[in-house]
Amino acid sequence: MSPRLESNHSPPPEHEPVNILVVDDLPEKHVVFRTILDELGQNIVSARSGKEALAYILEMEFAVILLDVNMPDIDGLETAGLIRQYKKSAQTPIVFITAYVDEVQAKRGYALGAVDYIPSPVVPEVLRSKIRVFVELFRMNRQLQVQAAAREALARSEAARAAAEEAIHRADYLAEASQLLARSLDLDDTIRALFDVAVPMLADRAVLALANPDGSLARVDTHPAPADGSDPLPEGLRGALARAMESRQFELRREAQQAMAICPLLAGDRSRGAVVLVADGDRMDASRVALAKEVVSRASIAMENARLYFAVQEADRRKNEFLAMLAHELRNPLAPIRNAVHIMQGGDVTQLTMNWARDVIGRQADHMARLIDDLLDVSRIVQGKVVVKPEKLTLRELVDRAVEGSSPRVAGRDQLLSVELPAEEIELDGDAVRLAQVLGNLINNASKFSGQNTKICLTASHAAGELRIAVRDEGSGIEPAFLPHIFDLFAQGDQSLDRSQGGLGIGLTLVKHLVELHGGRVTAHSDGPGMGTEVVVCLPARLASAPGAVTAAPDGRGSPSRGKAPGRILVVDDLAASAETLMTLLEMEGFEVKVANEGASALQIAEQFRPDVVLLDIGLPGMNGFEVAHRLRLQPASRDALLIALTGYGEAESRSRSAKAGFDFHMVKPADVNLLLSLLANPQQARRTSAKAA
Repeated sequence: MSPRLESNHSPPPEHEPVNILVVDDLPEKHVVFRTILDELGQNIVSARSGKEALAYILEMEFAVILLDVNMPDIDGLETAGLIRQYKKSAQTPIVFITAYVDEVQAKRGYALGAVDYIPSPVVPEVLRSKIRVFVELFRMNRQLQVQAAAREALARSEAARAAAEEAIHRADYLAEASQLLARSLDLDDTIRALFDVAVPMLADRAVLALANPDGSLARVDTHPAPADGSDPLPEGLRGALARAMESRQFELRREAQQAMAICPLLAGDRSRGAVVLVADGDRMDASRVALAKEVVSRASIAMENARLYFAVQEADRRKNEFLAMLAHELRNPLAPIRNAVHIMQGGDVTQLTMNWARDVIGRQADHMARLIDDLLDVSRIVQGKVVVKPEKLTLRELVDRAVEGSSPRVAGRDQLLSVELPAEEIELDGDAVRLAQVLGNLINNASKFSGQNTKICLTASHAAGELRIAVRDEGSGIEPAFLPHIFDLFAQGDQSLDRSQGGLGIGLTLVKHLVELHGGRVTAHSDGPGMGTEVVVCLPARLASAPGAVTAAPDGRGSPSRGKAPGRILVVDDLAASAETLMTLLEMEGFEVKVANEGASALQIAEQFRPDVVLLDIGLPGMNGFEVAHRLRLQPASRDALLIALTGYGEAESRSRSAKAGFDFHMVKPADVNLLLSLLANPQQARRTSAKAA
């Protein structure tokens, strides 16, 4: 049976024999049928029972079945019924061979799918003629099946070829689109490239909407532009566009005969805008939608690259402007300092002139110190190293500190500073020094950008757990285009060479970061040039539980009051000019001073000199200041001395290392002379104060 199974799996060609099944229980009948049908040249298969016939049918395919009606076990009619139950043989012609046919039997046979009854004994010519017809029909049917299979294979091949061509066309299109979109890092060029790619390939019209950080529309571009000048974003589409940008999800809208594909422009998890592709409804099928999504995705990347490139260029431009301005601002105070020194070196200088030159040098040195402090603060903020130390303080105390530091500047410009505080006492948790720096910066800015005889107003109010402090001036105001960038690092509205106000453009950046570190926010408003500016700081606050008189915390300033004999001070600094000027200053105050320029000699001098105070620089050659301080603490002669780090290193790490090395205080050059003298007035009391604070 195996060879017959093989022929069953592959349709036989026209010259190959087909299978004819003869089912009869009598061997002699098989001899007769085989003799009669051999002339047809077909494959005759003999089955001697219905069961054997069913087994053959499961393995082979037959053109016709000759079935004896009267068989033992399973008769012909019952066998025909079983044959029809198989899908494979459900349509195979069955010819019954019987000696006697009654009407009932004939009806049953035809009901089971019989195509003919041939009486036995058979007439050879009649049997061969009928079987030949079934064989030809079978061959024709198989030929039709082969042709249908060939047509189906051809159709599949054509479909595969069309799909391959479409895939190649799609790949070529996307490659060209990527090349056009990535050709330039200019945003306008990228937008034009997107329009060229999208129209007319994807849509008849394209609308690009770019969003501001707050979600509002920054710009809307259309290609081609409406001929009648109508709004490219009608109200319905504008609402759908807003939803798509907010949800960051693709949306397909159909209105009348048009379809609109709204594709968000995404950068990470943020929506930068959206592209709307408008085309006839029948054009916007699934394939076109998928292609549109891919193109817009690539456009999103190209636009984000353009945006980042512009941001880098802008940051680089502002950095270069800042460096130029920094050089300008640092040179400005150096000029009067150098001139004052030259005047003081004159042969016939009156005391009045000496006092004037001293004041000039002092003011300019203070100005340079403020510039450097601001730079250091910005550096710490950028690196995330600024830590605020919250404490309970009152609004009045905070404002008093800020006003005290800013009043000389305001008074020097003949300006009036008006302060209006709420009647009730307001408390907040914050770093008094940093918050005073915030308000001081705002007052100084208001003074700097306002003319003489103008008014500066500081007002405060409290509502719903929030303190609102506003500083309003009558100065030069701010251009509307620059207002959103007022808190950016190094940003300055006036970039002209003749700008008279100076500054590095970092004060308001410091204000913003320090306020945010306190859980607050800061905003600015101006009606335009010449209309003044108002900066508002909002901070968490509360009403004081027990109102009372507020005493200002001592700031350590003022002339020192020494109630004991002049002390011994060791100054250690490798910069001779710094050591000599400090020694001269201290000797003028009545102290006994020794100077060392490096660590080893400082240890030797300390052992003999037994200083009460050591003013020690950290950046020493050879043995650094931390190691010198550690060794001084091990020597009996200097174990209990007041150790003050007097250095240019002011970052948190240096302060932490100072404390671990044994320093009592860490002061940044140039040191506040009054504060330094107050510490030197009573070294042991200063040490006890330092120990309590630690």
